[in-house]
Amino acid sequence: MAYRANAPANWCPKCQTVLANEQVTGEGVCERCDTPVIRKDMEQWFFRITKYADELMQHDGLDWPERVKIMQRNWVGRSEGAEISFDISEYGFDEKEIRVFTTRPDTTFGVTFMVLAPEHPLVKKLTTPECREKVEEYVDWCRRQSEIERLSTEKEKTGVFIGAYATNRLNGDRVPIWITDYVLFSYGTGAVMAVPGHDQRDFEMAAKFGMDIRVVIAPEEYNGEEFTEAYEEPGTMTNSAQFDGMPSEKGKKAITEWMGKEGFGKGAISYRLRDWLISRQRYWGAPIPMVYCDKCGIVPVLEKDLPVLLPEDAEFKPTGESPLKYHEAFVNTTCPQCGGPARRETDTLDTFMCSNWYFLRYASPKYEDGPFDPEKIKYWLPVDLYTGGVEHAVMHLFYARFFTKALRDIGLLNFDEPFLKLFNQGTIILNQQKMSKSRGNVVDPDDLVAEYGADAVRAYLMFIGPWEQGGEWNDNGLVGLSRWINRIWNLILEKKSGTASIAPETEKELRHHTHKTIKKVHNDLDALQFNTMLAALMEFTNLLGKVKEANDVKGNAAWQEAIEALLLMLAPTAPHLTEELWERIGYTYSIHNQSFPVWEEALAAADEITLVVQVNGKVREKLAVPASIGEEEAKQLAQSQEKIKTHLDNHEIVKIIYVPGKLVNIVVK
Repeated sequence: MAYRANAPANWCPKCQTVLANEQVTGEGVCERCDTPVIRKDMEQWFFRITKYADELMQHDGLDWPERVKIMQRNWVGRSEGAEISFDISEYGFDEKEIRVFTTRPDTTFGVTFMVLAPEHPLVKKLTTPECREKVEEYVDWCRRQSEIERLSTEKEKTGVFIGAYATNRLNGDRVPIWITDYVLFSYGTGAVMAVPGHDQRDFEMAAKFGMDIRVVIAPEEYNGEEFTEAYEEPGTMTNSAQFDGMPSEKGKKAITEWMGKEGFGKGAISYRLRDWLISRQRYWGAPIPMVYCDKCGIVPVLEKDLPVLLPEDAEFKPTGESPLKYHEAFVNTTCPQCGGPARRETDTLDTFMCSNWYFLRYASPKYEDGPFDPEKIKYWLPVDLYTGGVEHAVMHLFYARFFTKALRDIGLLNFDEPFLKLFNQGTIILNQQKMSKSRGNVVDPDDLVAEYGADAVRAYLMFIGPWEQGGEWNDNGLVGLSRWINRIWNLILEKKSGTASIAPETEKELRHHTHKTIKKVHNDLDALQFNTMLAALMEFTNLLGKVKEANDVKGNAAWQEAIEALLLMLAPTAPHLTEELWERIGYTYSIHNQSFPVWEEALAAADEITLVVQVNGKVREKLAVPASIGEEEAKQLAQSQEKIKTHLDNHEIVKIIYVPGKLVNIVVK
């Protein structure tokens, strides 16, 4: 899975290290220091994450937000199409052809120029002497651009002709070869067949440099007029020899099959995903456990000598380079294979190497005989619920899935996915901006805890809005939550109450609300709907306050059941308050060792419901009816109401729609 190769990498000049594509922001800058990232050829270590491209696109059996699934699928970027070769044998090099991947083989007759990535190794070979100076200047300029900048659809197209030509084997056309910044060597084959009539980037390039724009896919009712922009939709093939008149969607397959028979094309699949670059040129990070021996080559450190530890006396100099490079005691070692002198790898691993499997170590953090205890892994893993920000979609979450699958394939795990359910929390807004450390607009929780208590702060964060959306921070809201928590303290401990005995109907109503609230809170907790869960507890608290104010609640079983249920339901939100109250009213330590209360469905169900009566979809009456009412009884009751009769007179009833527990809709004409 691991290999070393020379490849263009994202380089941060300030951090003096390479970055994975995922660590370069949409603006083309380093996510750590906001410095513009450049491209640089370096010898690097990689993981073959592309081996799992198809599997990483699948999310079967995972309860994940759809947007995260889409982000991961788009990151893999699987495309079906054809691989086509263009002839360059006239130049006498070992390479006789340029291979391209295209999702539009139906447009191949429309190729009017070829484009290579500036980093493509054929550029140096094919560039003619009279073009060399301009080409080299342009290549240097491209290396100073980030991938994001180069792929931008908004920037003006640039490019340089290298003086060479390639032959389109479908029609024998000899087309000029250019280099341009919008083609990357790290994507596909690093070469593109340019079809300006049917690709907007190519159209803009051809229009700027005066190259031919040929129509080979005709839109409906096309009369031969010139295009003002590329036509990228399906159509009818034209100017395409024996394929003229064929629908372009069928033409894709027909041309691919024909090229296959002729020996210069075939069906292919391409991916946007590239192998994971794991080398970093910095001190912090796990050392890459490899040594270099002049006799044996690259040799892994023996397992008995792991882990390789960072030297604690490394000297940090203002060169921006890793201090490991100049630490002789660390660098100089012996070859594990022949025992001769060798040098350690001084690159360290991307820190995502550690964060993509920490959840496995959590199952047995003190285990000494391996990375994790296999028996503990069977019990605890995979993770049932993972909560985290959507920003991890194509970084930590993506890498963790790859790592899990790789460990499965070498026999260390017996499951396919690390996290069965994923929940993305929202963000807190302050002064119309996302609250974040980088913006400096955070509220210090220590100050708030000191003033209001940890439970109040915790409860407010849960109540501020739907957990997946977040909400606007407001100090007044925190004050309100604090007052509610104080009311619960007084409700349970204050001895003062009403003098009348609780009437049977009040007791019945109290038990109904207790069990209804237990059901509501249980289901809201399961769905991570903390704000509505707390709203239900507040409503329940208000009811208990009214009952206590009017009645002597001492020793009443329904009251005791309600208070016990309230504390148990509140415990996950306010653990400190509930622990203290649980002990003060005489229960054994600890409330957090108790089971969550269970509701009785019959008690939780409402005795009455509001039945809405409609005529042709318009509300005409609302009735309080028993919750157990049946369909026929509900229909008859609805039709018997005086307000309804006036809307039925002189009309024929076409049908009556009944929605159990909600409405009766009488359709008339």
